[in-house]
Amino acid sequence: MILAQDLANRIRDHFDLNLYETKVWLALLSKGVASVGEVATISRVPRSRTYDVLESLEKKGFAIIRMGKPVKYLGVKPHMILERMKEDVRKNAEERVKDLSKLKETEEFSKLDELYKEGLNPVKKEELSASLKGKMNISNFLKETIKNTSKEIIICANAEEINSKAKLFSQTFAALQKSKVKIKMALSGNPELIKELEVKLSLKIKKIEIDSKFFIIDKKEIIFYLSKDGRDSDDIAIWLNSEFFAEAFASLFEKAIGEK
Repeated sequence: MILAQDLANRIRDHFDLNLYETKVWLALLSKGVASVGEVATISRVPRSRTYDVLESLEKKGFAIIRMGKPVKYLGVKPHMILERMKEDVRKNAEERVKDLSKLKETEEFSKLDELYKEGLNPVKKEELSASLKGKMNISNFLKETIKNTSKEIIICANAEEINSKAKLFSQTFAALQKSKVKIKMALSGNPELIKELEVKLSLKIKKIEIDSKFFIIDKKEIIFYLSKDGRDSDDIAIWLNSEFFAEAFASLFEKAIGEK
């Protein structure tokens, strides 16, 4: 069986192998057990290189040597390779998270924080604004901004979206309420779902017909979304650190829902 070149090209990147390693591994899988000569014939890798490639695959866990004469090799089951790779990625990710968590305690991070604060000092608050793009970027920025609320937060959104993140909001709101922060929420969408959210979040929620999404923090900052139900890369929001604008926007919102 001569293996197709396009199959090797498609597989190599998924398993982080070079082209020769991919061809030899595929040859082993197709043959089951094979000698160096058989692997070279099937894979079309030069015999002189096949020895080195098999040794490399053995070290990486893609091949096993069968004892005896002549020496033969077995290809490791793809499912086992995949599970091992997933575990490696998981371990590496956990280690990376630990390293990043420790970073806040370093002198380098303190210097970065100082640079950021010094850079903001000459800037007038009303001039601070930013465009945020991407669901993950917006969510992270929003989460950090909400955590820093000291007095009041106003939320206008869709019930379905809040429900999809109910666990996150529940934890965040519980912390805010413990700090005596006032939470005003108005949602559009299914009335029954809004009632369920009142119970889940331990909040009184106003049912509205306004189909928009924004967050006003302490009547000083506002984050409002410009996109609706977009793909991750299409989500766009604007953050404004303007007390004048935030107060005016909050006043209009409170009048619209019948509150002072």
